[in-house]
Amino acid sequence: MGEVKLTRLGSGGGCGCKMDARLLAGLIGSQPPADSRLLVGSDGRDDACAWQLASGDCLVASADFFTPIVDDPHDFGAIAATNALSDIYAMGARPHFALALVGMPVAEIGTEVIGQILAGGQAAASAAGVPIAGGHSIDSPEPIYGLAVVGGCRREHLLRNCTAKRDDALILAKPLGIGVLAAGLQKGKLSAAGYARLRAVATQLNAVGAELAEQGLVNALTDVTGFGLLGHLDEMCAGSRLGARIDLAALPLLPQARQLAESGVAPGAAGRNWRNCQDRVAIDGKLADWQRILLCDPQTSGGLLAACAPERSGQLLAHLDQAGFQDAAVIGQFTAGGEVPITIAG
Repeated sequence: MGEVKLTRLGSGGGCGCKMDARLLAGLIGSQPPADSRLLVGSDGRDDACAWQLASGDCLVASADFFTPIVDDPHDFGAIAATNALSDIYAMGARPHFALALVGMPVAEIGTEVIGQILAGGQAAASAAGVPIAGGHSIDSPEPIYGLAVVGGCRREHLLRNCTAKRDDALILAKPLGIGVLAAGLQKGKLSAAGYARLRAVATQLNAVGAELAEQGLVNALTDVTGFGLLGHLDEMCAGSRLGARIDLAALPLLPQARQLAESGVAPGAAGRNWRNCQDRVAIDGKLADWQRILLCDPQTSGGLLAACAPERSGQLLAHLDQAGFQDAAVIGQFTAGGEVPITIAG
């Protein structure tokens, strides 16, 4: 059959193929919980739903899948599974088990490639200590893979993206640029070292989110995925009724991300993400095109974005560093809300 270029078989790539944020908001609308036990549902913009159990624990569940962001089948499966597990960690919970969501053009890519995708997903889930207990598969025109994940936590450990406090430090755990590097890969402009770094970051489990919740180190938490840093920060600001100020110089970036963005390499979703939030952003100083691209770059299996009391930011950074997130950085702080909530300081 020859080598299969998975990224050429999908109309999108990774979390960049998510629906437009404004379109999605209009489709879902404001739907109040139908049951008092549904603590977090579709009425908010959180990473997963949460259900109150009689024991006092919470059941936390989410589903995430996408088309290939890389050509290597095993890497695609591992990145997709890691990304899906992140939704549970971003709620302060620990995943219990998962179900595979699989759509594949069987005749075009063959069972061997499909098997490698599933093996990659299994490897990521095994690293998290999570069994893939079953799932569902279809024959589809595009390759699609992901997981539905069920986890849990104590109710007092459940984290939301809408509970930041004024003056909280804003901390990003992983560097930006996954979408830009993936676009560079498709154009043949990404180095071998750049690909290795992309893979390492995108397959790094955000399991530390559950630890942060259990230790009470953060006030609010989410993860940065398809809507980019600005899009997910905007959700935090809207839910918390606060503003935020970002320090451009403090943003951690993946190697080669700036170089590629400066040369005009960018995923299509970066432009869409900017259009969706630009009316809620003020620029204090200068914002270069490459910086705007990275602020809106759709991250696939991106980093946790945390709000914590400023006096605890050093402790939080130390914990993240010990957990393997050496690029974690304070990138700004939450402020009083305003007509234009997000300020970018250049």
